[in-house]
Amino acid sequence: MEKRRIHLSTAQFILLGFVGVIIIGSLFLMLPCSTRSGEGASFLDSLFTATSAVCVTGLVVQDTATYWSDFGQAVILFLIQIGGMGIVTIAVAFATMSGRKIGLMQRTVMQEAISAPKLEGIVRLTRFIIKMAFVTELTGAVLMYPVFAVKMGALKGIWYSVFHSISAFCNGGFDLMGINEKYSSLTSFSGNIVINLVIVLLILLGGIGFMTWDDIRTHKFKFSKYRMQSKVILSATIGLIVIPFVYFYFCEFSGAKWHMSGADRALASLFQTVTPRTAGFNTVDLTKVSGAGQLIMIVLMMVGGATGSTAGGMKITTLAVLFASAISVFRRKSSPYLFRRRIAEEVIKSAAAIMLLYSFLFLMGGIIICAVDGFNIIDALFESASAVCTVGVTLGITPHTGVISRIVLIVLMLFGRVGGLTVIFATVSSKRKDVAKFPEEKIMVG
Repeated sequence: MEKRRIHLSTAQFILLGFVGVIIIGSLFLMLPCSTRSGEGASFLDSLFTATSAVCVTGLVVQDTATYWSDFGQAVILFLIQIGGMGIVTIAVAFATMSGRKIGLMQRTVMQEAISAPKLEGIVRLTRFIIKMAFVTELTGAVLMYPVFAVKMGALKGIWYSVFHSISAFCNGGFDLMGINEKYSSLTSFSGNIVINLVIVLLILLGGIGFMTWDDIRTHKFKFSKYRMQSKVILSATIGLIVIPFVYFYFCEFSGAKWHMSGADRALASLFQTVTPRTAGFNTVDLTKVSGAGQLIMIVLMMVGGATGSTAGGMKITTLAVLFASAISVFRRKSSPYLFRRRIAEEVIKSAAAIMLLYSFLFLMGGIIICAVDGFNIIDALFESASAVCTVGVTLGITPHTGVISRIVLIVLMLFGRVGGLTVIFATVSSKRKDVAKFPEEKIMVG
């Protein structure tokens, strides 16, 4: 009998890749040697942690430092690295190291995974991404080592430096600071300029996108020669740092309850401006942040980082396209433009669909968590946004959620990392083309 071959679409390949790594990671975390108690973790705790690591989120139901053993922490770090770089990128790295040829189908999947504009040179670009990531993570670890070596000792300082460098660059948000206080993140380093600046730089480098790296490598500082996408990402990133920083510095952390010097306020403002967009670390107690500050952080989480990066969220480019589309409507222009380049209609449709999808998932997730576990609605929405945008900052309610809420957060994290449209294309794919069109009729909006 003739064997039937199963043909997977690019979206299905990416989705199944992430799900497969999550399941394997969960099984490893269930091993007795993965926990300090030697009893092994429950399937739900393992699944949640593996999903959070592979989806580079950082939400946890068990403190990473005190609950997981050195082996368990190593598994988590490996999952973060795979999730941050992407399943396809890591697979290509192993394939090229083993001398295997990369076929057309694999190149197409790679193009989709890193949001590359063309197939030409895709393998070379992937190799550059891997080398750049390794050098950046190593540099971050070296810079942080003196600080961690003083506090943790020479050998332990190496592990802490490597762990936090990879976690920051991959926008993972996992930390090992529970040895000071459970779930405390980097609050014990709130005034340390080295840890603050290195972590912030690693987050930004991981979040600006691989194609932006390629533009910087190719054209150096000749901004005018960059792709429109890179121009949008870099310009919007600066704006999304400056505006929230001003608010946090002058309005949020200037109060008497924080007792901060000017330098500490600047560090806290910068860190809390950068990390909500994707990374999941925090250097202040977020439960003490005002309602307005928490709402701003939710907005930053929803925006996220760049397309084809280690970051999550709706992505900067999605927001930029929608803003450009709105401005074109206000000015009664036929098409929206960014940096003197017209935006295709299909891109505008995709951006609108992405925003609607993320907004729906964010609201529904928050409502379910609030209804099931009885948390304050703002706390529930904060946690929901953190999950679907794969950020990881938290108001501390995740460890206290029930089974249903944890399953909701797992689904949100998977949607957020793989991409909402990718999940839909993978599960509700249709090969039918629009052959016939229905009659057109106008409908009033606004």
